[in-house]
This record gives sequence, C-alpha cells and structure tokens, in this order.
Amino acid sequence: MNTPNPSLAVRLWPTVGSRALRNIALVVLGCALLWACAKVKVPFWPVPMTLQTFAVMALAAAYGSRLGVATVIAYLAAGMAGLPVFTNTPPAMAGPVYLLGPTGGFLIGFVVAAFIVGTAADRGWDRSVPKLLAAMVVADVAVFGLGLAWLGQAAPALGYSWGLLEAGLFPFLLGDLLKVLIAALAIPAAWHLLAGSP
Repeated sequence: MNTPNPSLAVRLWPTVGSRALRNIALVVLGCALLWACAKVKVPFWPVPMTLQTFAVMALAAAYGSRLGVATVIAYLAAGMAGLPVFTNTPPAMAGPVYLLGPTGGFLIGFVVAAFIVGTAADRGWDRSVPKLLAAMVVADVAVFGLGLAWLGQAAPALGYSWGLLEAGLFPFLLGDLLKVLIAALAIPAAWHLLAGSP
C-alpha cells in the first residue's frame, strides 16, 4: 500500500503537539473558507454562482483526500445542523431541507470533487499544474454531473431538457474554468515557494 505524499497543509503546519488538534483546526479553517466563499455570489437562477468551487478545489489540493473530504462533510454537517453557512441562508433556512433544493446536488458533488482532487494530491499531482488541472477538471465535471442530475428533479420546470443546461451549466462554464485554473496554479506555486524557502 502506497503512503500518501504529505499535503501542503501538513508541510506548512507540521505537528508540534497533537495531530488531531491540528487536523481539527484545519477543518474549522476550511469550513470558514467554504462559508465565506458561499457568500460571494452572483445571483443566477435557480443556482447562484459562488467561489465555492475554487475553495473546494484549493482545499482538497492543499489538504489531501482524507482531510479535504472531512472538511467538506463538516461544512455540509454545519449547514444541516442549522448554521447559515450555505449560499442562500439567510433568507432561506438552513437544515436538511436545504439540500433538497436546487443546489443540493452541487453541494454533494463537492464531496466527490474533494475526493478526486485530494487523491490526486496524495499522489503528488499537487506539484504539477497540468496534472492538478486535469484532476480538477474531472472533479468539476463530477460536480456538474451530480448538480444537474439533482437540479432536473428539484426544478421540475426545467426537467431534463436544454433549459436545464441553459440554467445550470452554460452560465457557469467560464467562471468555473477560471476558478479551477487559479486553484491549479496556486497550489503548485505554493509548493515551489516552499521548496525555495530556507
């Protein structure tokens, strides 16, 4: 069994005391980043454009698969517990019902994306822009696949038609490409700076 490469977060924050406390702190910081990025939005209908895709990709690449997935799950758990961490809360109410809305599939897709990108980082792909970008593109396809599949059910007026793509895919393509590209450039750049530091 191959041992995962140490993540960027672990290299930047080596264990001095408790590894568990460090990991908890990283999860809390990651959840805070996801919450902040959820509130930066362009109010498209029925799904707003946010910075969450960037946050998920960057966190997974910096944290690795286990901690990246744990962070996204913790974020979703916070929202399901009623904390207003999701994009439309408020005015919408947080809680389990929120995931039944039009953005539910995209939110679940973030878990899959964190696993894909985090696994790539575990294999050392976080040091290569082309490899990391490829993993992030695959992860983004997974997010849209799950998101659109759910949106077609949550918004019956759209159904599974061309209108679904017009509402849930086409307006986001350029923005997501930019977010993924920035994340794919940022993490290897951070490794490069770390390697050059004394």
